[in-house]
Amino acid sequence: MTIQFGYNKKQVLDGLRGHFFSRPEIRTMVIMINVFAILSAILFAFKKIQALPFLIFSVLWFCLWISIRRLLPLSIYKRSATFQDTFTLSLEDRGILLITKKGQQLWEWEDFTAFKETIYFFHVYFSPRSFFMIPKDSFKDITEIQAARKLLKERIGK
Repeated sequence: MTIQFGYNKKQVLDGLRGHFFSRPEIRTMVIMINVFAILSAILFAFKKIQALPFLIFSVLWFCLWISIRRLLPLSIYKRSATFQDTFTLSLEDRGILLITKKGQQLWEWEDFTAFKETIYFFHVYFSPRSFFMIPKDSFKDITEIQAARKLLKERIGK
């Protein structure tokens, strides 16, 4: 199965957010910050802390949320030339063949460690922090998406 695609900025940012929030360290940090935010709101409501510490913590929480949701995905998007390029990708028995104007690369199925599906992409992981996103809207129809999903699940797993 062969597809051609380029990346849509809005979808890429959403896909990168999904990747970051799936990371255990980010998830743990967000949970801890939310627990502290709720705790500080409760303590403020019962007048156990003053308004200034509550306000400072709220501003810190907001800054962290903006950085993870907006700034981190946007910085990755802007730094990577990958998202500006166009690709031809073939899902084959021996692996995934990626062709660009600059050349081609064949990744054998054993090179991948994990596979994850999000609303816009199939994420194929080489390591926990290194991955490639295959846009689902580049497939011709739902049948091709289902065939790709089946192949990726069989060859890579979750």
